[in-house]
Amino acid sequence: MDIMALLSDPAAWLALLTLIALEVVLGVDNLIFIAILSNKLPPEQQSKARRIGLALALVMRIGLLMLIGWLVTLTNPLFDLGLVGSPNAYGEPSFETAFSGRDLILLAGGLFLLWKATKEIHHSMEPEDNSGDLLDKTPGVAAAATATFGAVIAQIIAIDLVFSVDSILTAVGMTDEVPIMVAAVVFTVGVMMVAADPLARFIEHNPTLVMLALAFLVMIGLVLIADGFGFHVPKGYIYAAMGFSVGVEMLNIFQRRRRQRKREA
Repeated sequence: MDIMALLSDPAAWLALLTLIALEVVLGVDNLIFIAILSNKLPPEQQSKARRIGLALALVMRIGLLMLIGWLVTLTNPLFDLGLVGSPNAYGEPSFETAFSGRDLILLAGGLFLLWKATKEIHHSMEPEDNSGDLLDKTPGVAAAATATFGAVIAQIIAIDLVFSVDSILTAVGMTDEVPIMVAAVVFTVGVMMVAADPLARFIEHNPTLVMLALAFLVMIGLVLIADGFGFHVPKGYIYAAMGFSVGVEMLNIFQRRRRQRKREA
């Protein structure tokens, strides 16, 4: 289908809007990870790191779309350990050990997220790490200078790959039109670029949100690992739990600020 036909097709517009909504939701995980990593850099490098990280995510996703024929082969099993879990309520195995390229990428990404989030939680709990690098004295916030620019970008690239593969394979399941997928990805990354700095500042100025965000990353890592083993957790449950937790924390922040204003009055 050519571009003009797509523009005049209501079904194409519906698919585009649906994909944009889905990509924005899926992009929240990536954005939280980038915000936490970039906040460890000196202030003058933080915004640059976020822009580079999101630009790389855009390039990576468009590149994967150009290789869509190869990408869909990642769902083909590479090897099978011959183990299956007991049937669930739908009569399907609760988990599988037939691993595809996508499964291996999700497993690696999940393990990386678990390792990184656990390490950051440890740093947030300790006033000083074992190597003697000083951490921020604000409770729950690691020092800005504990990471180099290159190391942060390398970690962003690694997690961008994981989220990009998952995102594009999800998009492939919703439409066959590459222009629609490219438009959805470009729009989504544009939204993420606009939201990146405000989100990072909000997390930085509210230390308790850092721990909550790291807990989200632990949960997302576990979900990626479960997905790699064929145990699919509905994303709606994950984002509902995240939304509820953020809502409770916002009430806590509002309550603390009211108490502080009363003390200062």
